[in-house]
Amino acid sequence: MEVRADSYLWAIRMYKSRTLASEAIKGGKVKLDGDNFKPSHVVKIGERYTLSIGDTKKIIEVTALIDKRGNFELAQKHYTDHSPVQTKQEKLDSVFYSPNVKRDKGSGRPTKKDRRDIFGFNSPD
Repeated sequence: MEVRADSYLWAIRMYKSRTLASEAIKGGKVKLDGDNFKPSHVVKIGERYTLSIGDTKKIIEVTALIDKRGNFELAQKHYTDHSPVQTKQEKLDSVFYSPNVKRDKGSGRPTKKDRRDIFGFNSPD
C-alpha cells in the first residue's frame, strides 16, 4: 500500500484536514529527517517526521501505514511519539489589565476620577 504524506498525517489525526496537512508540509512546518519534502511523498515505515504545531514540536515515527481516518485509538497504533515532554510555562501578568481592582457591587461605572485612581494616573499633590 502506498500512502501520501499529507494523507498519512491527516489519517493519524495530526491535522484536521488533508489540505491543512499539505499546507504545513509546503510551508516547511513538517520535516522528514530534518529536510523539507513534498506532500505527495510516499510514506515508508521507519521514517521520522518533525511537526511544528503552534508552540509545540512533535516527533513521530511511522510504525504502520494507514490511509483512512479513524478514531484516536486506531490512529495511535500507526505511529510512535518521540516528542520531548512539554513543561507548562507560567503565565505572565498582563501589563494592560489589573485584575486586583475591587469595586463595590452596584456602584455603577467608574467615573473619570475613579479610573485615574484605579490606574494610578493622579499626581501626588
